[in-house]
Amino acid sequence: MRTLIALAAVVLVAGCGPGKFSERASAGKEHVLRYALATSPVTLDPGKVQDVDTHDLLRQVFEGLVDWSEDNQLVPELAESWEVSEDGKTYTFTLKPAKFHNGRTIAAGDFKWTMERNLSPAYNSPTAQTYLDDIVGAKEFAEGKTKEVSGIRALDDRTLQIEIEEPRAYFLGKLTYPPAQVVAKEAIPDGGEIKAIEQMVGTGPFKGDSFVPDQIVRLLPFEDYHGEKAKVTALERPIIKDSATRVNKYRSGELEWIGLDRQELPTFERDPEFKDQIQFVNRPATVYLGMNPGGYEPFADRDVRRAIGMAVDKEKIVKDVMRGVVQVAEGILPPAVPGYRDNPESLPFDPAEAKRLLARAGYPDPSRMPELILTIREQTPDTRIVGEALITQLRENLGIPAKMQTLEWKTMLERRNKKQLGFFVMSWHADYLDPQNFLSLLFAGYSPHNSLNYANPEVDALCRSADSFAGPVDERMRLYQRAEDRILQDAPWVPLYYVRDVVLIRPRVEGLRFNGFGAMTMESVTLDPSRDPR
Repeated sequence: MRTLIALAAVVLVAGCGPGKFSERASAGKEHVLRYALATSPVTLDPGKVQDVDTHDLLRQVFEGLVDWSEDNQLVPELAESWEVSEDGKTYTFTLKPAKFHNGRTIAAGDFKWTMERNLSPAYNSPTAQTYLDDIVGAKEFAEGKTKEVSGIRALDDRTLQIEIEEPRAYFLGKLTYPPAQVVAKEAIPDGGEIKAIEQMVGTGPFKGDSFVPDQIVRLLPFEDYHGEKAKVTALERPIIKDSATRVNKYRSGELEWIGLDRQELPTFERDPEFKDQIQFVNRPATVYLGMNPGGYEPFADRDVRRAIGMAVDKEKIVKDVMRGVVQVAEGILPPAVPGYRDNPESLPFDPAEAKRLLARAGYPDPSRMPELILTIREQTPDTRIVGEALITQLRENLGIPAKMQTLEWKTMLERRNKKQLGFFVMSWHADYLDPQNFLSLLFAGYSPHNSLNYANPEVDALCRSADSFAGPVDERMRLYQRAEDRILQDAPWVPLYYVRDVVLIRPRVEGLRFNGFGAMTMESVTLDPSRDPR
C-alpha cells in the first residue's frame, strides 16, 4: 500500500544537519549517488513497510519473484520463469540462482519462510494479510489456526509453487509488493522485525552499509548481484524534512535529484541554469480528502460527507494552489489504471445543495457542528497549502470553522491503520495496475485495509464479483466502475487530483529510470562529473 501525501515522497529529497554529509567535492565522492529521504525510514523490514518513502529505500535491497518494468509490465525478478495452471489457481515458479548479500544462494524454502513470517500473528505485519491473503491457507495461518501456509510449497530448491483460492487477474501484481520479497532467515533467526542495517540481507543490487537514525542511510553495490551490476560506488540517503534545505542542497550540487513542491516550480522555470533540468512524471495515484466516522461522528451520516464533497472546489485547488501542474480527479481510479474514466459519477461542486444536505442531517447552523480538524502530514508544503485551501472553502462555502493539524508520518500511518483518522488529506499510489488495488482493497467491507469504517453491501457484492471474474476484461472493468460510482456518491473519499511529480535531475545523472511506480532501482545510474562540474 503505497500510501502518501500529496507530494510523491519517492522523489522527495532532503539535506542533513549543518556540516554533516555535505562535502560535495571531497575525495572519492565523485561517483556517490545522493538523493535524500524526506523522513527517517518507518522500518527497515519489507514485511512492515507501507509507505513510499521507506519502500523506495528498501527496494534497492530486497527483491521478489516479479517486478514492474520501465513500461509498467510484469517481468521476472528472482523468478526465472513461471507457469499458471489452466484453472488459474496454481503458479509454479522456477527461481534464478541468485544470491543473498551474505553469499548464500536463494532457495524456494526462503520464500515460504519469509511469507509465513510475514503472515504470522507474532510478527503482526500491517500489510501481509492484504497482499498474501489470496493464498490457500494464508488466513488460517494468520489467525494462528495452522502451523504452515499449505498453499506455499517448496517443491525443490529452485521450484516454488503457490496456490490461490480463486483465480485472480491481479495476483502476480500483488507479488511485487514488499511482503512477498525474500529475506535471509539467518539474519533474523528469531523471525522478528529487521531493526538493524546488518539484518537487511536481501538479494537486491545494493546492500546495507550504515544507518545513522535521523541523519543518513548508506548502501553499497552488491558485487555478486544476479543482474546488471551497480555502477555508482554508493547510494547515500541523507534524511532532512525541511523542503527549503532540500532545494538549497540541490542548488549547491550536494544532491543529484529532488522532487519539487509546486510553489517552488516557477522559480526554477525562470532560472536559466535549472529550467532544463525540470522533468514531469505522471503517477498512478490519487490525492484525496478522507472522511471517516470512526474519527468524526457526523461523518456516519452520508449527507454530511456528501455536503463536504460538494463544498470543495477542486478546479480552484488545481488551478490556484497546484498551479495547473496536476489534473483534477473526478474518480478514484487514476488514468494509468485499467477502468479509468473521464466522467465517473462524481459529486458536483454545489455549495447550495451542500447547505441543504447539512440542514437535512441536523446541522442548519454548520458553525455549531462538533469541531472539525483536518489532519495532514508534517513537513509537506504542498499538502499544507492544499489543506489551507480546503479549510478556507469549508468556511466560505458552508460556514464550518474547520481547523488543521499536522502529524508526524509514522504516527499518521498508525492512526490510519487503527481507523482513527477522521478528516485528512492523503494519497493512494497503485501497488499494481488493477482497479482492485483501489476499490476492493480500500472500500470493500471484507478488506483488512479498509481504514475508513466504510461499508456498502452493493459495493461489496460488485467488488467480490469483479475480483474473481474470469470472463472478458471489459465486463470485469464495468463491475468495478459501477462500484466506483457508488463509492463516489457515498463520499468516504473526495478525490482531489491525480499525482504528477515535478523532478529536478542534475545533468551528470545518466541512466535514472522511472516507471509508473516511481524511481526504479539504481543499478543503471552513472554519474558523469564532466557534465556538471559543481
